[in-house]
Amino acid sequence: TMVPELWLCLSFGWAASLGPSCLSAQFRRPGDFILGGLFPFGKDTVNLTARSEPTLLLCERLFSDGLIWALGMRFAIDQINNSSSLLPGVTLGYDMYDTCFEALVALQPSLLFLTRNGTTAIGVLCNYTEYQPRVTAVIGPHKSDLCLVTAKLFSSFLIPQVSYGASSETLSNTELYPSFYRTVPSDKNLVEAVVLLLNQFGWNWIATIGSDDEYGRGAQALFLSMVGNDNVCIAFEGLIPTELAEPGARKQLEDTVKLINSTKVNVIVLFAFSLPAQALLQHSIRMGLGKKVWIGTEAWMLSDITASIPNVQSIGTVLGFVMKTGSVPGFQEYVAELFSSVRQEEFCRESRELSRLMNAEALDTHCQQCDNVTLGDIGPTLRVATVQPVHVAVYSVAHALHRALGCTSKACPKTAIRSWQLLHFMNTLPFEVNGQSFRFDQSHGTNTGYKLIFWAWRNGSLTHLPVGDYEQSLYIRKSQIQFHTPDQKEPTSECFRRCQPGQFKRIKGFNLCCYDCTDCPENTFWSSTDSSSCSPCPQHQWAPARSAQCHERGERFLFWAEPVAVALVTLMALTAALSGVAALLFLRHLHTPLVQLSGGSRSLVALLSLALLSLSCCLYVGRPSPGRCAGQQLSFALGLGGCFSTFLPTALDIALRTEFPRRARGLLRWVSGNRAWLLVAMSLLTQAVLCLCHLRLGPDELLVDHRSLPSEVLLVCDTKSWVAFALLHGYNSCVAFACFLCTFMVQSRGDRYNAARGITFATLSYFVVWIFFVVIFATLRTVLRAVTQICTVLATTLGILGSYFVPKCYILVCRPELNTADYFQNPEEEEPEEDSV
Repeated sequence: TMVPELWLCLSFGWAASLGPSCLSAQFRRPGDFILGGLFPFGKDTVNLTARSEPTLLLCERLFSDGLIWALGMRFAIDQINNSSSLLPGVTLGYDMYDTCFEALVALQPSLLFLTRNGTTAIGVLCNYTEYQPRVTAVIGPHKSDLCLVTAKLFSSFLIPQVSYGASSETLSNTELYPSFYRTVPSDKNLVEAVVLLLNQFGWNWIATIGSDDEYGRGAQALFLSMVGNDNVCIAFEGLIPTELAEPGARKQLEDTVKLINSTKVNVIVLFAFSLPAQALLQHSIRMGLGKKVWIGTEAWMLSDITASIPNVQSIGTVLGFVMKTGSVPGFQEYVAELFSSVRQEEFCRESRELSRLMNAEALDTHCQQCDNVTLGDIGPTLRVATVQPVHVAVYSVAHALHRALGCTSKACPKTAIRSWQLLHFMNTLPFEVNGQSFRFDQSHGTNTGYKLIFWAWRNGSLTHLPVGDYEQSLYIRKSQIQFHTPDQKEPTSECFRRCQPGQFKRIKGFNLCCYDCTDCPENTFWSSTDSSSCSPCPQHQWAPARSAQCHERGERFLFWAEPVAVALVTLMALTAALSGVAALLFLRHLHTPLVQLSGGSRSLVALLSLALLSLSCCLYVGRPSPGRCAGQQLSFALGLGGCFSTFLPTALDIALRTEFPRRARGLLRWVSGNRAWLLVAMSLLTQAVLCLCHLRLGPDELLVDHRSLPSEVLLVCDTKSWVAFALLHGYNSCVAFACFLCTFMVQSRGDRYNAARGITFATLSYFVVWIFFVVIFATLRTVLRAVTQICTVLATTLGILGSYFVPKCYILVCRPELNTADYFQNPEEEEPEEDSV
């Protein structure tokens, strides 16, 4: 057993008092400015007896990380006091206390720090501007739950408090904790790194566990709030106890392992300190959980407590993030020199004398049972402990003092500085430590980034292998990670496959995280803001199936360069040319019996109308417009009406001569000669009036159709009023039907030309074409609508030409000997044929 005096010499060589509650210790040194220190010098207490017996509290692991951090604070203060440029002429002292990982224990020295300098009382004042507390600033404590208690006290007095380990995001609220600072990143940065790690490996079906303390609950809550936006689903979330001696702790750990096993996840994210993590891993091994990917944090990954668990290699793959820290040059040599000094009797004698001179006004404690410790005992802890955050914390206060005092490189003015005066300089100005620049951000923290650590087992020994880095983005050297799978490749952990762009989630079952990926249908797109359905594209845009964005629609109509349009225009030109050639032939033989019997000069009008009717097909090719749409039906009706109006006098002439021979002589003068032109003009005038009615009732209009075609806007002329359409074309049908009735029953001798047959077949071809046209035209609303109209115009024109004018042209060109008055005799001049017996 080591006596208190030896512990006093070993620690710092200054006054110290040790107590039975864990290792409640006080280390003090005087100075112009005192820095308060809160460190966990020993490990948590261990209950060595049954619950029914008195609890025996022992000091375990005397030289823990906390004592290394305390040595780091003393090392930084010694460096500053020996510096000739930072605080020349000013000395820093310290007043350090053990927190024992308990908020109540940490509260006692915190209240002592707030006492008025030179007294043990806290002044109750209305204005604390001139109040001078016992300490200028506070370094620590390490855990977040302790800082949440102490930070409220120090913020009330605006005393700077710089923690070297508290990472809770709650402490980032500068309105609640205006004087709290930390030299470590907040849990928010850590959680962002974990989420990026999950995304890079495609793990979206995971379990998350936190210790039931401020660190575990806070980090897990942050994690749960972030993963929801990254397509990561939580199969299980739970908390594990921190008070492992409680009766229900074992059952709670066993239930947690069972629930993890039932979810069949392969990835577990663990936010906990070393002791709760050790308990969970031990139960996982004992209950045969199986190999998983454990994603951890610095709180337990670097601890030798978890690494020393028997058969810990069987848990699977361990990955996690630890804070990037630099080395503190000279620290290990400093500790070694301290241990060398302890061996000198003069050093310990002076320490004992100083201890008696110190005012034991704080904690009247003593240590009853402590183990003898050598430099070799603390060697492993000294190598892995992170001292830089403590070192930077002390230097941040020193640099703030330097600026507040107005120090130069040679001296500092001896002026009184209040604690609250340091806050401005800590908030605004950067400072440099060992050549590295630091600065507190808006949330009073420093973000130096993280290293991704992999637990690599080599010959049974554990190595913390760096395999990645995270600052603003995550970089992973995947080739250096050897997973627990047989092929050493990353395992899968997903309830669903990650949907590709252009797919939406179709939930299956009762778990919202389990779904199938379904392609978005045409004209819908996948929106990242709502991944459970596809959004329709705007009307002027389109999208193919499984699309993540919409595209602008192109226009669709009958283009001039399309093959079908070229073919139809060519046929149109031939039809117009045929009409023109026929007109020239009729003009050349205008006074011959054949042309005179066909109507004479009226036939030229008919042929001209057919030529114009053919040329009107140009209105159907090219980009439609309201004017073109209105002109299409009008040109068709007028062109056809011009042709049929010239047939009407001829048809009536034939009917009167054959069916009404007795009255024919009185009526023939109205359908022959120059008076026949009056009938033609009246017919065309009637058609023109109907065209005006058509324009009034509703002409064809330009329809911009976004639905008929998947990727284009269909521009088509649509019939606005079928009544107007029927009136417009109904008159031509009536005229054609009248011509047909007047001619279809007329008989002629075999050696005479039957003038009625040409009109009969011309009108019959018109009716056949229009029967098909109306049926097709009424159901089409595509580019074929224009094609159908062109085909109807050309078929009607060619039908009339072929049945009425082409046979006559044939006679004029090939059989001119038939073009005689005898062959083209009027029907009433023919002698009736005798019935054969």
